Formats: sequence, structure tokens, C-alpha cells
Amino acid sequence: MKATCWTGRNSVEVQEVPDPSILNSRDAIVKVTSTAICGSDLHLLDGYVPTMQNGDIMGHEFMGEVVEVGPDVDPARIRVGDRVVVPFPIACGACAACQAELYSCCENTNPNAGIAEKLFGHPTAGIYGYSHLTGGFAGGQAEYVRVVLADVNALRVGDGFTDEQVLFLSDILPTGYMGAEMCDIQDGDVVAVWGAGPVGQFAMDSARVLGAEKVIAIDKEGYRLEMAAAQGYETIDFRNTDVRSALLEMTGGRGPDKCIDAVGLEATHGAGHIDLYDRAKQAVRSETDRPHALRQAITSCRSGGIVSVIGVYGGMVDKFPAGAWMNRSLTLRAGQCHVQRYMKPLLRLIERGAIDPTRVITHRLPLTEAPQGYELFKHKRDNCEKVVLTP
Repeated sequence: MKATCWTGRNSVEVQEVPDPSILNSRDAIVKVTSTAICGSDLHLLDGYVPTMQNGDIMGHEFMGEVVEVGPDVDPARIRVGDRVVVPFPIACGACAACQAELYSCCENTNPNAGIAEKLFGHPTAGIYGYSHLTGGFAGGQAEYVRVVLADVNALRVGDGFTDEQVLFLSDILPTGYMGAEMCDIQDGDVVAVWGAGPVGQFAMDSARVLGAEKVIAIDKEGYRLEMAAAQGYETIDFRNTDVRSALLEMTGGRGPDKCIDAVGLEATHGAGHIDLYDRAKQAVRSETDRPHALRQAITSCRSGGIVSVIGVYGGMVDKFPAGAWMNRSLTLRAGQCHVQRYMKPLLRLIERGAIDPTRVITHRLPLTEAPQGYELFKHKRDNCEKVVLTP
């Protein structure tokens, strides 16, 4: 079969690889009908996530048709012929973390837990196509994929939805929603979102659904800000505006009630000297992540507010504003999305028309053109917001 493979830093290729097979009794094989390139994939492409190996299959946002199931898969949940969306974290459904619906912290699904424990202190769940740090599982930017513990980790969807309506239930829609949910949004709240990429756009949509009065998008890409403005959100271009000053002016001097970092470890900054500082520190591995957005969210949020972090961080950051966080009674919440918790509720919101996931799609390409899709997305060419690939 064909699959998008990591072949080195800043290099992916579509290669012929062996078809997946059933390895455990609760596996399923899914014929992929739609898959997508995620902003998190760019962290792999750029070499910021360790333990990638030449030939690793990329991709953790995918859906398709079940073509084979293991003998112990619960037929009440998954059968051959079912159309399914697969969440990116692999959950066992039985450990303490899964019982608490903290699926991305599953204690049983990462066979390389020892590696993750050395980096994070405790292991995290296995993730499709996201390095050997998270298990080395083959990803979904392929014609077929092995789905692990399929009766826990695949959501059956009906024929009443197009692929594009439900594909993002695999990751970015639940991630954006969780970012807003962690804010404990109250009616009348002002919510600022750093990053107007796909996850940021869905965080904005979710904040509005959850009752925010005003939503503010912060980015430097004009087309992304226009996309946010088209939904009725206010915008700040950080290239030519001091973000904190603008937020204070927009909120009567208090700052936003809730702030969402939807950027993560490859953030850029409008001030050249700050940007240069973090890039230099990152280049010599004195810090692994560039936390511009996180710092700014913390110093901009009103006292007593909440900062929600859904942008991916992989290691260590420098100049963390611990004094602002502690002295102003801020709450900091973060997490890889516990996707399985949100899939069914969000499917109902899609069905009602409360959220339209298709609005972020700007490019549709065949799987064979995945390298071009990565170039478009990474360098933000042709106003690229989201790439969907079709095998």
C-alpha cells in the first residue's frame, strides 16, 4: 500500500509499504477514506519531537471503512463494513486514567512507556503516527491502518454525514472544544485565542457555543484572521500590534477572562529580539520549545482568570512567567485531548449545525501529493489552513 513516510528532518515521501495486519485479537484493519495533515505533524517534520525513525508512517487524523476485525472485537461496537472515525490517542478503556476519561493519559497503550516516562515523568498513551515516544504506531496517512483495541478506539458514524463533516472528530475539533471547556466559560466572558489555525478556529467556535460574549483571535497570517473575522470574532495581528496593550484596551483594562494557547512549541513573536532569543535557545537545545504564546497568554489574562493550553509542547521552556501565574491567582490547565470523551457530544453538535468542521478546509489532495500538502501547510502558501488527503 501507499503511505506518507517520515524520511528525515523536513522530508516526507509517499512510499510503498507492507499492508497492515491483525496483530492482537482486538485489532481492526480500516481502509482509509479520508485523512489530514495536522499542525502537530509539522513538529515531527521539523524534528522537534524525538525518536522519529526513517520510514515511520505519519498521520493521526483519519477515518474509513472497517475491512477486517480480530476475533475478540466486540461486535456490538465494531463490525466489518462499519464507517468509523478513529481518535488519535489509543486508550485501553480500563485503566485508572481511562476510567477517569483521561484517555490521552492511558496507562496501558504505550509500549515505549519507559521513554515517555524519562521525558515527562510519567508515560502517556500511545498515539498513531507520532514517534516512538508514543509507541511507534503506524499512522493514518495511508491506504490502510491497523486500529488498536478497535472496540474502544473507533466511533461508528452513519451515512448521513460526509467524511469532511466528521473527519476532524479524530483530533482537532475535540482538541479545540476541550481547550474552551477547560476555561469554565461563563456567560459574558471574553476569551482570547492565540493561534488562528484549525485548532484555534475550533476553540473559538467552541467558546462561542459554550457562552462566550466576545472571542478574540490572535495571529499574524492575514487569511487566518480573515477566516476568524468572517465568523464574527475580533482579531489582533501581532506583527504590528502590542497584543497585551490591545487586549487591555478591548477589555476595559482588565484583560481577557479566559485565554487559550492553541499554538504550542513553534510559536513566533512579533518582537524580533524575543523571537531571536527563543530560536537561538532552541537551536542549541537550551530549550526545546518556543513558549511565546504561553508567556503572553499568562501575562495578558485577567487576575483570577484561566489559561488553557492545547498547543503541543514537547520538552522544556525558558523564561516561564511563574511570578505572574502565582501572584495573580491564575489557573493553568493543559492536556493532550481526551478525544474519546468528546466524539459523541460533538457529533450531535455537528448534526444540529452548531459547529461546521468543514469551514477550515482549504486544500484537498490525493495521498500521493502529501509532500506538496506538507509544503503548503508548513509555509502557509496559497492561504493554506487545512489539508485533507484522499487515498
